[in-house]
This record gives sequence, C-alpha cells and structure tokens, in this order.
Amino acid sequence: MTVGTVTLTIDDREITVPKGTLVIRAAEQLGIIIPRFCDHPLLDPLGACRQCIVDVEGQRKPMTACTTQATDGMVVRTQMTSDVAATAQRGQLEFLLINHPLDCPMCDKGGECPLQDQALLHGPGESRFVDQKRRYAKPVAVSAQVLLDRERCVLCARCTRFSNEIAGDPFIELFERGALEQVAIYEDEPYVSYFSGNVIQICPVGALTSAAYRFRARPFDLRSSPSVCGLCSAGCNLTVQSRRGDIQRQLARTNMAVNEMWNCDKGRFGFRLLDSDARLREPAIRKEGDLVAVSWSEALTAVADAVRRADETGPGRVAVLTGSRLADEDAYAASKYVRTVLGTDDVDFRTTPAGPDEDAALAAVLSRPTATYAEVEAAPATIVVGLDPEEEVPILHLRLRKAWRTHQSKIVPIGARSGSLTRYAWRVLPTAPSAELGAMAALARALGVANLADAAVSAGYKHPHLDDVAAAFREAGHDAVILVGERGARSPGILAAAVRLADHLGCKLAWVPRRAGARGALAAGLAPGFLPGGRRSDDEADRTAVSHVWGALPEAPGRGLQPILEAAAAGDIDVLHLIGIDLVRDSGDPDLVRRALDRVATVVVQDLATNATTPAADILLPVTATQERAGTFTNWEGRSQQFRAVIDGPSLCQGDWEVLVQLAAVQGRDLGFHDLDGLRAEQHRLGVRSGDPRPVPDPVSPAGDGAPAEGFVVLSYPTLLDRGTMLTGATDLLAAAPPATIGLNPEDAQRLDIEAGTLVTVSSGEESVTLAAVLEPGLMPGVVFVPANSAETSGRALASPAQVAPAEVPA
Repeated sequence: MTVGTVTLTIDDREITVPKGTLVIRAAEQLGIIIPRFCDHPLLDPLGACRQCIVDVEGQRKPMTACTTQATDGMVVRTQMTSDVAATAQRGQLEFLLINHPLDCPMCDKGGECPLQDQALLHGPGESRFVDQKRRYAKPVAVSAQVLLDRERCVLCARCTRFSNEIAGDPFIELFERGALEQVAIYEDEPYVSYFSGNVIQICPVGALTSAAYRFRARPFDLRSSPSVCGLCSAGCNLTVQSRRGDIQRQLARTNMAVNEMWNCDKGRFGFRLLDSDARLREPAIRKEGDLVAVSWSEALTAVADAVRRADETGPGRVAVLTGSRLADEDAYAASKYVRTVLGTDDVDFRTTPAGPDEDAALAAVLSRPTATYAEVEAAPATIVVGLDPEEEVPILHLRLRKAWRTHQSKIVPIGARSGSLTRYAWRVLPTAPSAELGAMAALARALGVANLADAAVSAGYKHPHLDDVAAAFREAGHDAVILVGERGARSPGILAAAVRLADHLGCKLAWVPRRAGARGALAAGLAPGFLPGGRRSDDEADRTAVSHVWGALPEAPGRGLQPILEAAAAGDIDVLHLIGIDLVRDSGDPDLVRRALDRVATVVVQDLATNATTPAADILLPVTATQERAGTFTNWEGRSQQFRAVIDGPSLCQGDWEVLVQLAAVQGRDLGFHDLDGLRAEQHRLGVRSGDPRPVPDPVSPAGDGAPAEGFVVLSYPTLLDRGTMLTGATDLLAAAPPATIGLNPEDAQRLDIEAGTLVTVSSGEESVTLAAVLEPGLMPGVVFVPANSAETSGRALASPAQVAPAEVPA
C-alpha cells in the first residue's frame, strides 16, 4: 500500500516524510534533537513531560513535538532557532527540578541521565526555588528486582506505558492526582513481569533502579561491549557492561529486526552463574570415588584412553549428547569430531526423544525459507503449535502481542495449553498433549489440503470454530505464519503436517526451539542422519559434499537420544560424552538416565557449572560462557549473529571447540582448524545445502488421542524463570519470579473441589510434586500442567496418567 508524503520545514530546512510522522521524528532525520523525557519510538505518544515544546508557525501557542503530526507546508522552529521554544523548554526544566533531588553523584542514573544532560544544555543556571523539596521514603520495592525512588520521578509514564502497551502486564500505574501523583503498584497485585528490567532501562531519570546493580558502578567506569543473549532462541542483542573484569549489568541493545529495544529479565539479569560457586573452573578426574583437580593434559589423555578402550571392545561403544547450549562454531566442531575422530553417528542435541517423523520433517523445514519476526508481526493470522512463547521465547511473545494489539492479528494456539497466548488468542483449538495432529488434519481438510494424514485422525477432531479458523487462514493466504514449537515438533505428524499446510497456503513456517543453540546444532549436523548445512547422510550427493571437506564418514546409521540412553542402560556403551546437557534434569525419563549413567564406564561432562548430572561424571572439562568467548548464535528465524568476548573466563576454562580440537589431537587426529577464523572458513565451505526443498514425509498418525481412560495427562516443560543451571546465583531475579504453580482446568478443579491457591499434589508411580494450584481456562480438561524445573522433582518425571488431589497438610 502506497503511503503519502508531506513536506515541512524545520529550522529553515525542508524535509519530506511519510504522512503520520511525528514532528520529533522528522527533526531527528535532520539531525535535530529536541529534548524529551516521555517520548519513546516504540510507545504511543503521550505528551506527558511537555519538554519537547516547539514553535509552529500559525499556531496560537507552542506545541509538543512528540504528539504533533507533520503536515504539508508546516513550518517548525525548535529551541535552536526559536526563543519561544527555548524559553518554554527552560521553564519546563525549572518546573521538573523544583522537587527533583540534586543527588546526581549518588544516583544510579548519574552519567547517563537525560535530565542531567538537558539541565546542562537547556536549563537555567540557578534555581529560584527556596522552599523544602518534596520527600518520600525510599527505595520502594516495586518488586524484588525493581526499586523506586519516587522523588526522582518526572511522571513521564514510560514505565506504565511499557507495561500496558508492550508487555501486557499492567501492574504498575500512576496513582493520585496533581502534586501527589506518583508511580505505584496495587497493594494486592505485586509487579510480576518477565520484562520488568525494561522499565529500568527506559526510565529517563533514576526513579526506577535495579536491585542487582544499585550503587555498584557508574556508567563512565564501565566497559560496554555488544553481545548476543544465549539463554533462548530469540537472539536478543545485548550490551554487556563490565568493570575490572566483572559483569555489572546487561542491557537491551537496539536491533529493530530482532528484539527491537527490549529483552526479557532472564537475558538481562541471568549472568550470575559466571562468578557463582557452582562454576566449573578446572578439569577433574574421578579417583577413588572423588573428583580430583588435574591438568588439562591429564584430563584430555584420560578421555582419549577411555575412547581407545571402547574402540577395542567394538563399534558403537561411544556416544555424544550435546544439548542446545553450544554456539554454532562449537556445534560444528562437535559434529566433525564425532564423525571423523570417533567414527560414529551416535550424536543428538535434543534433551528429549525425537518424534517418529521429526528428523525427516526438520530436514524439510531447513530446506525452506523460515518466517521472521517482521512476518510474525505483520501476519493477519498465525497458528502456534506446541509453543508457549512467553515462557520459551519471550521476545517472540512480544511480537505476537504487538501483532494482536496493532492490527488484531488472529492468533490460533493448537495444543493442550495455550498459556500466555490465552489472553490474545482469537480462537483456540485444544488437544491432548502429543495429539495436535487431529486438529491440524481437520484444519487442513477444511482448507482442502489432500492426503495430510489418515482420514480417521482428522475425522475424529471436532470444534465449533474450526470453519472460522479455516476461513481466516484461507483469507490470509501467503501472509499467514505457522509456528511450531520444540514440543510441537515432537508430537507425531505435526511438523510434517505444518510443512504441507504452509506449502498449500504459500505462507511461512518456522520451527521454534527453546534453546539458543538448537537451530545451529541442527544446521551443524548434531543429530543422527544429519550433516552440516541441512544435508542428510542418506543422500549420496550430500555425503560426497561433506566427505570432500571432512574425509571419510561413518557408514552405520546413528542413534538418537532415546536409543543411546537405552543402549547405555543395557551396558552397551562405554563412553558417554555430555556437552552442555544436564541429562538428569532435562530428560523425560530420569530413571532411564540414572540407569544409563550407572552402567557407562566413563561419563565425560563438558560444561559451565555443576548440575544434577555432574555427580555422575568421571571426567570434568570446564568451558567458557558466552560472555567469555567469541562465537555465533543462529536464532529461531535462521538469523546468525556473531558475538565476541567481553570478559576473561576462569584461567583454566576453554571454549568448547578448543577442547574438541585438543581431544582430537590427543587421539592423533587433526580437525583441520586451530583458530576461530579457520573454523568459520570451513563452516562457510559447507554452508546451506543448495537445491530444491526436501520432500515432506507423510505425517505419522498418533496411536491414540493422548487421553488416558482415567487420571490426568501430565504436561510439563520448563518455565522461563526456574531452577535451571543457567540461573544459578541470580537471587534477585529468582526472588522476583512468579511462584511455581500447578495448572488445572477450572472444570477439573471444580470436580475435585480444588480452589486457586490450594496446595495440590500430582503423583505418578513413586514420583510426586506438590505446589499451589492455579486455574487455567487455556488448559484442556483432563490435562494438568506441572513445570519441569520449578520443584525438587521435575515435572518431566511424572508419567501419564497421574493422580491429582489436594495436598495433605500435617496438623
């Protein structure tokens, strides 16, 4: 759609801008900065602070540039050329400073404060105010993470507008009127938000401060470095600020194509692991039952000796599980190490077993263009399958909410729990866990997609809004978006069905994993049957392309996570190398994991910190974190972003790829690169496979509808802020996290006589979890949601069917 333009003059300079452009934005394009406090490019205009006064020719009085739209022929004079504007701005600054404390030397905002800067540039040189300034008790804990100094507030309403407009968490608001007006929270509704750190960053004065950063440093003492967050697959850009080798804070760095100007609290505050007591700082080997610190040479030799002994026993005795923490370069090095040094295809980056058609469907997804943030934001209709964006990829949640808020995008969650999307969903197509194919097949049938799945699957799913959803996506056509989460991809047939549906509509599809390194791991070939660049080991042309660079490849087909664990539990694996994966905590079958770890002769753990799996380690290899090394992360939309070292890691920690290069050397092999530039050059040679999109496999129909005859189906996945290893030491952040709860559908709760807040026990076999109940209309009846890492017992340890009952409280 063509947008008209208008031409105006600002300070005697003419400029043409699109219709609807605010005067303050037009001035910025000319390099003219008009002072402001309340204005923010991603928030709705308000004109609360009155600081951006400009003189508009023909108007009876000065106007606020942040709320006035440019019109054709408009003549504007700013403080640079107008005494009227300059006098108005000077007067407004004087008003703001009447009650503002002159505590710049001790204020956390000192040195980066717009009020401080503007008072110097545009304000009066002295104050005429001689009375007592207003005083409040301070600081007020808005949350455990956010502290408020009310006397510094200039009532710009940036914080309240962010909470209402962007995050959708309207728990912080302006109270009272006139001189008593102040930022506050509701007495019975604490400020709980996954995005609260953004209100600290956008506060133009020192009114909102971080409990973790307060009084720790000054901006001019900090070294600022660009980086990329590695705590989920969103790919948020960060500014990491350090002092004397220690990280003091992390801020959202502007990248309008990815995270815009925001990030979540986990990415902002979740870096305390780096200097926590849990951090692994030196290699260790188990001797006489205890892990004893050793040199790198001894540790590497011990790994090589264990691999040699396993090889002498027979093939298939060594396996590698990598998790999804690794940067792209580490994943590539691991993939090459496994195939060329260990000579096996037994490798997997996933933390839970793959679905029956997941590998073939993922190969098809990698060979097709992936949806982007911009396409999600612009989409008139979006299907979300097996994904809770706010808990798993928070910035994607903000984009979906923005699409809903700005143009009423029709968001349709499919699955057992719509979670954070319940508030914004246009329609919900509920299914039992792992039975989403029925809804997808029924929708496809309504859209005329033939041969999507067995007719019995689609015929069995009924929903009164199915035709409405089909009509909406038929109308949206190629502008629609389909998002399939990591859990959705494991559901039988879902990913294959989503690919076919996207091909039929001509729209974009995205596989949205939870962890930062998942997309890069898949692209590097860290799964059985996969090779770098989306290639497959069962494709002769693909094998030839890779063998030209790597040399010989293993012939035997590899095993994934579940077969590897089963073989280990049976005593058929001698060396299990774990790189960045906490098997005990992350696995859906902790009993199988424990049996596997008990039977394996040598467990090698290569990781950042101690976790639930490290007690089973025979050899520990400590590695550096994202902020301590250079690398690349590829986010869910396939966007690769490089980062560099910000601080030095512990002296005996190395990058994952460096450890693998040395392991290969100790075993008499050369991986072919010895620095990051050489590794990246080889990666580039094996870039994305060219050619036609891979064929879509026939969707595998689930065995049943996923609902047990009696009891509850347990749905469990990690929430954003939980007891995961990466949040070790982040005490302020975890104190501000919402309490862990057990989700129940209101109908089920009424049947069991359970009210919100009641302690509930979910039990299955010998495992049980007790937490307070919360009633979730977006949860399918017969399903209970138990967070994976929020209690001593992981929710993943609970099998279906499970029993749900009020907890027995001792008298």
